[in-house]
Amino acid sequence: MALVGKTAPNLLKRDFKATRPDEKWVTDVTEFKVKEQRVYLSPVVDLFTQEVIAYKIAKNARLPLVTDMLKDALDNLSENSKPIVHSDQGWQYRHKAYQKQLTDYGLTQSMSRKGNCLDNAVAENFFGLLKTEMYHRQNFKDADELIEKLDEYIEYYNKKRIKVKLKGLTPIEYRIQALQAA
Repeated sequence: MALVGKTAPNLLKRDFKATRPDEKWVTDVTEFKVKEQRVYLSPVVDLFTQEVIAYKIAKNARLPLVTDMLKDALDNLSENSKPIVHSDQGWQYRHKAYQKQLTDYGLTQSMSRKGNCLDNAVAENFFGLLKTEMYHRQNFKDADELIEKLDEYIEYYNKKRIKVKLKGLTPIEYRIQALQAA
């Protein structure tokens, strides 16, 4: 018996602007193929900094891919921060264990409308960048090599990849600057 809960309302309504770190997060899962193997990535992205706050990579799409990622994100969350956590309507995000994690931390869940990828455009955009910049036209010998390269890319994305939207700073630099200004 599946422990699938209810869908949540679309609270973001494509308003992807945030005024401070940890105000709004988006998450999703994407799949990669290497030879006959599959690799799944589950990140959570802060809409203020565009930083990948936490992520998990696995060779299967079981529930811990998402619940472990969320646990890591929540472990780093300051006590006073209560971000809206937005996703699509995937089974993982409707699972009672995932929803309980959010409730236990007093966070609000938001979901895209069914079948509407534009409602989660920031997560989709991150996947597009990642796949364009490090996955497509690359030959990985196996899933383990891809996993290693995904780890390297996310480190690069957060710490070295500057963004015009962030005034020419990296996501981590932008977060630090915002926290110092507060």
